[in-house]
Amino acid sequence: MKKPPILFSVLLFLAVSGCNKTAEIVAPVLEGQYAGTFERNGTIANVELNLSNLDFTGSSETDKFPAICSGHYTATDDSIHFENTCIWTAEFDWTLILGESWHYVLDNDKLTLTRSNGDRYDLQKQ
Repeated sequence: MKKPPILFSVLLFLAVSGCNKTAEIVAPVLEGQYAGTFERNGTIANVELNLSNLDFTGSSETDKFPAICSGHYTATDDSIHFENTCIWTAEFDWTLILGESWHYVLDNDKLTLTRSNGDRYDLQKQ
């Protein structure tokens, strides 16, 4: 059996190991305490979101609109994925739980998170 050329092996290693580098570089840029609003279908609530060491915590002035709580996150160049680790009861719309993937734009200290369903966070770093 032929051995792959050393150069090919090195390039393959660099390509595979580089996949997580973007998340490692982007996440610290996003870290901080943010305050702002969440909007769905014209209804708005004041929220706070804290991003630190790939963990998040947050709250809303309106109970479970949105449901933020706490968990972990990862980020790439324009996407942030939240994994909410809280236990939730069944009496509300679970699509309001901060989780799954969001498109984000960071412009100076302004962080905007959007989803295809129209949900939007407009946040300012504190």
